[in-house]
Amino acid sequence: MPITVSIVEDDRGTRENLMALLNQAPSLHCISSHATGEDALEKIPLVPPDVALVDINLPGMDGIGCVARLKAQLPGLVILILTRHDDTDMVFDALRAGASGFLLKSRIGAELIPAIEQAQAGGAPMSPQIARKVVGYFSQIKTPPDVERLSKREQEVLALLAKGFLYKEIGDMLGISLETVRMHLKHIYHKLHVRSRTEAAAKYFGR
Repeated sequence: MPITVSIVEDDRGTRENLMALLNQAPSLHCISSHATGEDALEKIPLVPPDVALVDINLPGMDGIGCVARLKAQLPGLVILILTRHDDTDMVFDALRAGASGFLLKSRIGAELIPAIEQAQAGGAPMSPQIARKVVGYFSQIKTPPDVERLSKREQEVLALLAKGFLYKEIGDMLGISLETVRMHLKHIYHKLHVRSRTEAAAKYFGR
């Protein structure tokens, strides 16, 4: 069965372009489109899709508010944010609201279909520019002494783990396999003398 998708985008041209891209892919099927977050909240729960594409800069209710309310009604809904900018604060606000990934509108043509398939499979797709900013943000956080013993890659894995990302999402963001993530975590736990992600996160935050 194709992956069903709903679009929440106020620009008509962009909305129609997205619909055309989706319906050209045999693995995807666009079942609805909405120009506002308010309309999406009213209609999407009536016929829930597998994935929703939500513009972050919607008129009225913004995309982050729309994501949070959609996830409250449909916890299993996978949501990808569409944006023209790679603002780090906005990225984290949307992730906290329940978004599963981010796509820059300038790269939609090349990334849209694989990103939807990846998100539906449990991944956290992000345009490369956004992923680099996320990893860069974590690298600027002051490192506690215990964590300094870790390699640079292990510190990157731990930083993402401490922020609540799943193993598969960490692998996707760093461009490494799930098994490699698990290998790094084994080394991290050993070097930090911890036995769980909660204890590892506490070490990362210097607690």
